[in-house]
Amino acid sequence: MLRSLWLGSLPPLPPDPSNRFGDERQAAALGHKLFFDTRFSSNGAVACSTCNLPAQLFQDGTPLAHGVGTTKRRTRTIIGIAYSPWFFWDGRKDSQWAQALGPMENPAEHGGNRTQYAHLIGEQYRSEYEAIFGALPDIAQLPASAGPVADPQARSNWNAMSAAEQEAVTHIYANMGKSIAAYERLLQPGASRFDAYVEAVLNNDPKKMQATFSPDEVAGLKLFIGEANCTQCHNGPLFTDNHFHNTGVPAAPDLPPDSGRAQGTKQVQTDEFNCLSQYSDAKPDECAELRFITAEGEELLRAFKPPSLRNVVNRGPFMHAGQFATLTQVLTHFHTAPSAPMGHSELHPLEVSEVEIEQLIAFLRTLDAPICAEPQWLAAPVP
Repeated sequence: MLRSLWLGSLPPLPPDPSNRFGDERQAAALGHKLFFDTRFSSNGAVACSTCNLPAQLFQDGTPLAHGVGTTKRRTRTIIGIAYSPWFFWDGRKDSQWAQALGPMENPAEHGGNRTQYAHLIGEQYRSEYEAIFGALPDIAQLPASAGPVADPQARSNWNAMSAAEQEAVTHIYANMGKSIAAYERLLQPGASRFDAYVEAVLNNDPKKMQATFSPDEVAGLKLFIGEANCTQCHNGPLFTDNHFHNTGVPAAPDLPPDSGRAQGTKQVQTDEFNCLSQYSDAKPDECAELRFITAEGEELLRAFKPPSLRNVVNRGPFMHAGQFATLTQVLTHFHTAPSAPMGHSELHPLEVSEVEIEQLIAFLRTLDAPICAEPQWLAAPVP
């Protein structure tokens, strides 16, 4: 079990067949710039980095994300998510580049639109874009603001464009997402004290084991992989199974009902940018996750994807809408296992003591580690 959780068991990052530019350095360099550029928003003040702050482990530390407006869910860290087949809390996107595009048109996040972004690419990033994706189409005659978005004027302008014009702009937009994904793929978790402990176990080095973990941390680890049953959801080297679980998390006050994966499956199947779309670089047989998705069943109702527990201690508040401020509250919730506000909770009471909750938290602190990435990727690019 320890070996399976060890970062040394993490396989090399697999390519994303839907993004043939995902491992190109030039694409990552462009994506790095786009990630921090606030001009890609309706008010000129919001970038990807507004909610995914490098100094805060590429999340924002607030219960709900704040862009142009306020969203209905918590910002998830993007560290290591390139290993996941599904994105967002509900898995409504099936690639990292499609995920990157979602906030761009969301009226509560970036709030912009496709022709706005395409014009910006032509004005500010033409040479870099064309070196990767080829010549930009001539879009000078297109409206400054148009897209299939909530804003009525921008939508009207979009509907007045020809299908060929819409497709040309959407290709530019999709390539923006592919560049951002190439950058985000470079952000991976670093080795933690837990990983050093596992190496000591695997090397049968009790002296190093004792020097690496305190008795409380050892006790917390034993609970984590034993009686507390945490590995039912938080397994593998990234401490997440990347599936979806209803754990009876209470509804957040003042927010509409959230059905989680039940809605996410419907959204990803009809997503304009999914693996089977014309903007994907994948062949149909490379989209097995999407083709064989389970779209029905009570188990999907209010099920959410568990985040990685690496660096979790410094990523509060917790759950999909920041319902719990502390890890003590999270573990107390698992301990009491209340009924779910919608669907059926998978939880059974943990029956752990207050001391054991503190031991579990002590163990979780051993998962802290620096981000594994070259230093230049961990800050805004130099102008």
